Amino acid sequence: MSQLKLIQPDNFESHRHWYPKALNATIHPMINFFLNLKQERIIKRYCHLNPNVNADVLESILNHKCKYFLWGGADLLNVTSVNGRRQMVLIENNSCPSGQKSMPLIDDNKDQGSYRLMIERAFVPYLKNLRKKTKGSLAVLYDKNFMEASGYAEVIAEVMQEQVYFIEYYDNNNDKRVEFRDGLMHILDDKNEWIPIRAAFRYVTQKPWNRLPLHSKTKILNPIVACLAGGRNKMVAAKAYDIFNADLQGSGLKINVPETIWDVRKNEIPIWVKKMGGHAVIKVPYSNAGQGVYTIVNQNELNEFMKKDFEYDLFIVQSLIGNSNWSSTTSKGKLYHVGTIPNQKNETYVADIRMMVSSSEQGIRPLCTYARRAANPLVDNINDSTDSWKMLGTNLSYKNDKGAWESDTNRLILMDRRDFNQLGVGLDDLIEAYIQTVLSMVAIDKMSQTLFNKQGKFRMKLFKSLNDDVSLLDEIKVD
Repeated sequence: MSQLKLIQPDNFESHRHWYPKALNATIHPMINFFLNLKQERIIKRYCHLNPNVNADVLESILNHKCKYFLWGGADLLNVTSVNGRRQMVLIENNSCPSGQKSMPLIDDNKDQGSYRLMIERAFVPYLKNLRKKTKGSLAVLYDKNFMEASGYAEVIAEVMQEQVYFIEYYDNNNDKRVEFRDGLMHILDDKNEWIPIRAAFRYVTQKPWNRLPLHSKTKILNPIVACLAGGRNKMVAAKAYDIFNADLQGSGLKINVPETIWDVRKNEIPIWVKKMGGHAVIKVPYSNAGQGVYTIVNQNELNEFMKKDFEYDLFIVQSLIGNSNWSSTTSKGKLYHVGTIPNQKNETYVADIRMMVSSSEQGIRPLCTYARRAANPLVDNINDSTDSWKMLGTNLSYKNDKGAWESDTNRLILMDRRDFNQLGVGLDDLIEAYIQTVLSMVAIDKMSQTLFNKQGKFRMKLFKSLNDDVSLLDEIKVD
């Protein structure tokens, strides 16, 4: 049987839910200032620096009331062009993202930090829409990141002043601990009794659509459609961004993404890599936590990729952002990493920024942020033996020899007084990262809404037209 724990109110302990290096860190003043900026000041500043942006459109987007995608975390790269034009480029926006355990407290007197902020802003208002007849308990389900998932469970128990069922729920979990009866989730407790669940907070990230249904009387945050519409599906996300960018034409706003080719079959990949100058990123669209992403900078890496077997049929090929001497050739020219400030050895590392946001009564607001750097420094020149992933891959998650998830915290960059200065970013960069995150979140939320008809039924034919991957379609649990 998978593990089940009953969380009682008033049991939150900080040391269980933060990395040790983050627990006693002091937040950087600029990050604190940014997180407390009022929306009107953000809009005023952004439009001052970008005169072509329509302030009314930006305000409406920041005030967007999310229906399905209520909590996201975007990964962004600080890049520049050969002409020195800097921008934040969106790599992906993740539903059910990590980040709380890496965030220094904004207020030392509020020891639950943005865990509580997230629950009060997004989860509690979400429960107000429950059907009056829906009865049952609360639950938190997870398949990785025990540290944060358990933190949310303990905060929910305290905020709601009721016990919470905390249950591990892995991919291909066959122990039948979770069951849906007439659309309502039930959990089998240790007394062998089935407990109805009226609402669940989800930290299930690995193919969540194969065990949690699209139609559910139990309120689930985030709903599964948010994953399929782009939160855990890079294929549909790319199309959602493209559609939303078309809607934004004339507003001065745009989601900045690498040049993206979607619906690519494996045998077509070498053609697209060649077109991009031999440098590209290949992605399995439905993987996450750094899995299923392949950076290609030479023929050896492409050959190694082509030898692999995959369970899905379709891939994404994107332009690669590398160094000024070796980045993908695109219609918009080359982009390359700004990277960290050189260290004592004059080494610069690729780093990305995670910006976590959530829906709230005041629109989409930032929750927390952190950064991650690659394992190896960026080099000026590459050759046939170059291992590009060690220079470009920033995700901290990895699977150990036993198949369990772990994190390489040595590469974590905190937003504290010590680490933040390594990034070389300013307040305007943070605002740009936030706006890019919100734009991508709204795009995915709008796609989620499009995937349901007026009767609230999932439009499978439409989804298939967007993502005709038989292996994926066979995994989706509709009811």
